[in-house]
Amino acid sequence: MSDNQEYYAASDKEGDFAISPRLRSLGRKIFRFPVINSFRPHVLKSLSVTRALGKISMKSNPDHRCDSQCDAITVISANLWHDFPLFRRLEDRLEAFARLAEEENADILLLQEVVRKKDIWVDEWLGKRLGMSFVYSRANGHGAIGFEEGLAILSRYPIKEPHLRQLSNPDNPFVRRAVLGVSVETPCGDIRAYSVHLGLGRKDNRIQQAQLRQLVDETASMQLTVVGGDFNTHETSPQIKETKTGWLDTFRHLHPTLDGHTHTLRLPWGGVLRRHRLDYIFLLPNELEWNVIETRHISTPGKAHSDHFAVLTRLAPTV
Repeated sequence: MSDNQEYYAASDKEGDFAISPRLRSLGRKIFRFPVINSFRPHVLKSLSVTRALGKISMKSNPDHRCDSQCDAITVISANLWHDFPLFRRLEDRLEAFARLAEEENADILLLQEVVRKKDIWVDEWLGKRLGMSFVYSRANGHGAIGFEEGLAILSRYPIKEPHLRQLSNPDNPFVRRAVLGVSVETPCGDIRAYSVHLGLGRKDNRIQQAQLRQLVDETASMQLTVVGGDFNTHETSPQIKETKTGWLDTFRHLHPTLDGHTHTLRLPWGGVLRRHRLDYIFLLPNELEWNVIETRHISTPGKAHSDHFAVLTRLAPTV
């Protein structure tokens, strides 16, 4: 595929509003009245946030020639915290995160809450800043209202075969949770990588994790597979325990007893309400054995790049 493409996933159409046919029919009748019809452009603009997933943007090749030697592969998963509607220190936080990725020699970035607004598209900004290939899909909001956020994967290596799937209940047209996957052409062979952002509700989260495991099992084949993201549930939850029966929790693999929190919920006056581990990188086994040689929860020095720690995992093929 050529660089800088935009196209639609096979399963969805960006132009379709995610509302029921009955409501759509009622809307058409209401807009027949002349006075009400004058508000039609504003209503349609507001309803743009209900449009289904489907549109994918991708730059297939990185800007720089990649290493040809099969060595360690470094993966970072990070919720970049869109902070809508304030977007506080957004570009400063992005630059801090970019420096962090460079310092850690990151090969693959699995990102959530990736902002697109009128003055900056974070996926393209980071891709250009780091010289990486990238793939992006909107999850919530819409460009028509000047703000959207979604999932992205960036890589020092070429990427191909993007796959997008909505995991949340389609009956809720205003909040979507999704998974975005891609194959990364590394010197060690193709690696299947997924970025995911799951819901907050316990029941929804449990269903979404089950759907995620099924999707990954269906699409990963025998490639080395990494799944990273904001799972929005603590490691003591039944669904995380179920996920860990088939997938390797890379952080706990090396740190079975270490405090693993990645997000702190604070009271309005700054006190700590609770700390949870919400962010993970999982590894799926394949024919080629890989070792987890390092894994850490990281953040930028000084002012943090996000309200979540990022998760770093470094992998190396068994010699």
